Amino acid sequence: MKPETSRRDFVKSLMIVPALSSAITENKDEKSLSLADKSKRSKLKTSLNAYSFNAPLTDKSMNLDDLLDFCAEQNFDGVDLTGYYFPNYPQVPSDEYIYHIKRKAHLLGLEITGTGIRNDYTNPDPEKRKADVQMIKQWIEVAAKLGAPVIRVFSGVIRPKEYTWNQIATWMVKDIRECVEYGQKHGVIVAIQNHNDFIQTADDVIKIMKMVNMEWFGLILDVGSYHQGDPYTQIAQTVQYAVNWQVKENIFVDGVEVKTDLKRLFKIIKESGYRGSLPIETLGKGNPKEKVSKFLKEVQQALKEV
Repeated sequence: MKPETSRRDFVKSLMIVPALSSAITENKDEKSLSLADKSKRSKLKTSLNAYSFNAPLTDKSMNLDDLLDFCAEQNFDGVDLTGYYFPNYPQVPSDEYIYHIKRKAHLLGLEITGTGIRNDYTNPDPEKRKADVQMIKQWIEVAAKLGAPVIRVFSGVIRPKEYTWNQIATWMVKDIRECVEYGQKHGVIVAIQNHNDFIQTADDVIKIMKMVNMEWFGLILDVGSYHQGDPYTQIAQTVQYAVNWQVKENIFVDGVEVKTDLKRLFKIIKESGYRGSLPIETLGKGNPKEKVSKFLKEVQQALKEV
């Protein structure tokens, strides 16, 4: 019996080894494929952040209907409709107005890639933070009605001296988590923007991301708001958390403002495998229509070259 058993085991081993070898090869190939083809799999679309038209939208010489028409004329893929420019902000707009904007954007072939509001999670007054959390929840509902997948929030600008960064971050994260839970219920990702405020560096972003640690939380990666050190390195360090962007004309290298190297930026984004919209935002003096149109052409050209 022993020899027969040995032969039987030997035959089985011959059948198993190729199967195992094939499985190992497939897993190895899949792993290497995912690393090598990330940039090929990346699919990037253009969008416009409404803040580019802050002046005319604020003084009412332009409204969101006008902005949608402009975006369609310029062949943007989408638009990020910042909440400030809806009637009666910070109060939520009527359903009638929300659905009017949603319908018009759709008929113009524009995806609503996000929206955003002003808030301050750093405020040491719990009642004021509570009011901000309630406002965020209300605008999460607006985002859901618009069909916007992401709502943009800020960390905040208050840095009370009697509290450490970690102490502030602790109450901030508690409030963020409450908003994220509400966002999940409505199918809206809550994303914090690095805005050179409480969050200034890639390390700050990573700390907050790890502290919140929720699937429906992400980063609006603002390329112009890493003012310290090498911004491209910090963008690469935090690109994994990006669920949306603010691509700006200028970037800060060691605190000095310089023109954004779009090809270098898009190479980082593509190599990360990010698939989604790239809202652009133009700032500073000048005719916003001219500035946006010029920057969009630069963005489109750079995307072709990477």
